[in-house]
Amino acid sequence: MSMKTTKIGLGLAALGRPEYINIREDNAIDKSEEAFKNNAFAVLDEAYRLGVRYFDTAPSYGKGEAFLEAWNATNKHPDVVLGTKWGYTYVANWELGYNGQHEVKEHSIEKLLEQWQVSKKMLSKLKYYQVHSATFESGILDNEAVLNQLYNIKKETGLQIGITTSGANQKEVIAEGLRVKVQGELLFDSYQVTYNIFEQSTFSVLNDALQHGKKVIVKEALANGRVFQNEKFHHNQASYKKMQQLSEKYHVGIDAVALRFVMDSFQPTYVLSGASNISQLQQNLKALTFKLTEQELYFLKTLKVPAESYWKERSLLSWN
Repeated sequence: MSMKTTKIGLGLAALGRPEYINIREDNAIDKSEEAFKNNAFAVLDEAYRLGVRYFDTAPSYGKGEAFLEAWNATNKHPDVVLGTKWGYTYVANWELGYNGQHEVKEHSIEKLLEQWQVSKKMLSKLKYYQVHSATFESGILDNEAVLNQLYNIKKETGLQIGITTSGANQKEVIAEGLRVKVQGELLFDSYQVTYNIFEQSTFSVLNDALQHGKKVIVKEALANGRVFQNEKFHHNQASYKKMQQLSEKYHVGIDAVALRFVMDSFQPTYVLSGASNISQLQQNLKALTFKLTEQELYFLKTLKVPAESYWKERSLLSWN
């Protein structure tokens, strides 16, 4: 099993907007748009210096897509790979403590056409174009107008068309996505999913996807910060103890243990760092310096919780 099978990418969810679901975020930082842009560029530069080549964003990540496009245009690195999404609109408008939904979902043909006009500016380096949080409820998987347009984009640009998933029925959504065809061809090439020590419900379907040549990108490997010792989550105390032991054994942080767990579980194409600063990024990348034993991996797999419980708990996390 190669240490380099899974590459670490950088997701911009926490870099492009002043508030995000992350229970570790430092509220004392400068949350001006200029400060965020400077920080995003610094983290992107450091990520590239350390060997990261895949960068993942979305229109709903505040200025995340604009920051990535500007950074890419400024640096012109020949070997970067970019991914973005469509289907959510950021509506908090940089308002701190925004009282309401920060992003609004809409999987309509109109929203696809609108957001594609902006996203396609990154085309020279864009490889993955993804439906943001596909669900049965949004109707995306049987919306012919949308599927046909995605097929057209795929044929015209050569992009990998993908879906991202969240929620207790990720497994079922992915399984359905693997069957979606347009003009007799399977449409979706990539699947971006939440997978971590606690949320392992998609294990078998993701293995199936990889075996059929699909790309798999893992997000939220740190469970929005819930892998770190936290008094609120009494039911995780045994998990925290084991992860602390592994952290000490390998001389890395809990974050690196959590990322390595994903990498050693089933070798997805990429696992995303969601780092919000250079220090977090550097710590995350230590996941590349060791490998879990079969016994350690087996034990960590026993820490999974039912998907319904995981997502219910996540829904109660606050934006800060």
